[in-house]
Amino acid sequence: MKQLVEIYGTAFAGLVLVLVFVLFAPNFATAGNLLNVLKDTSFLAILALGFGLALTIAELDLSIAEVASLAAVTAGALIQAKVDPALAAAGGMAVGLSLGVFNGFGVTVLRVPSLIVTLGTAAIARGLAFMLTQGVAFVGRWPTSFTGLARGSIYGVPNLVLWLAGVTGVVYALLKWTRTGARMTATGEAEEAARLSGIATARMKRLGLALSGVLAGLTAVLLAASVSSAAPNMAGDYFLYAIAAVLLGMTMFEPGRPNVAGTVFAAFVLKALGNGLVLMGAAYYVQDIMLGVIIIGSVAFSAGVVKKAAFKV
Repeated sequence: MKQLVEIYGTAFAGLVLVLVFVLFAPNFATAGNLLNVLKDTSFLAILALGFGLALTIAELDLSIAEVASLAAVTAGALIQAKVDPALAAAGGMAVGLSLGVFNGFGVTVLRVPSLIVTLGTAAIARGLAFMLTQGVAFVGRWPTSFTGLARGSIYGVPNLVLWLAGVTGVVYALLKWTRTGARMTATGEAEEAARLSGIATARMKRLGLALSGVLAGLTAVLLAASVSSAAPNMAGDYFLYAIAAVLLGMTMFEPGRPNVAGTVFAAFVLKALGNGLVLMGAAYYVQDIMLGVIIIGSVAFSAGVVKKAAFKV
């Protein structure tokens, strides 16, 4: 029973929370509202999965939100310049990949702790985003071939849900079914032992941070496509929620380590929490208070890997 509580207790508590909103929050259980929650979960979960990949190799990527914002305005600038939508989307993701590679270079070659490198990258990305936009969002009637990435559907299933399912499946397969995933996990759990066993730990760290950047870029493209605009701080609100989703996910299914199922489920619970509180008329600051409690409680439960990543200074 103790083991079941440790593995599934948080997930059960999340389900109970959702049930409370179903019973007491007006219109929470309507199909339209639940679909909106699921769509918003897609952005958060994809960004959080990137952060989780970095944490899997025991590194922190604190640049995810700023990288995503820069990637979004890059895609927006290309769309405004009448560039082919496919190239605009590729450009946004290329920005995410480039900054993820830069983070990996800083950690493995310059030997700067990821906490410092990614904070520096965040500042650089923020400055570049404001330089590109001059502080004004890119808006307009964008091509449907671009906006359809987020707004369209296939056989009635929204594209955002399909993107979430696809990214979740790929990340899960990488970590659970490939040697590379096993090496990334080993690098994060015992770097020196992994290195002595022949694993190229520096390469695994570069890969984890690069993938974090790629998923930040993908999140940015989908966000921009969803709202037909790109602002220099558009992903800022997702930063703490992405971290909270990973940390909360570490308290369930595979306690103490970042895991795909826990991250995605936690992202849904966090978005359901915010939506339910709004529908029940709670003040806006209640969400921030709850988010802080969740982050502190999650770290207290699974502090080992987070401390390893954060305190390498």
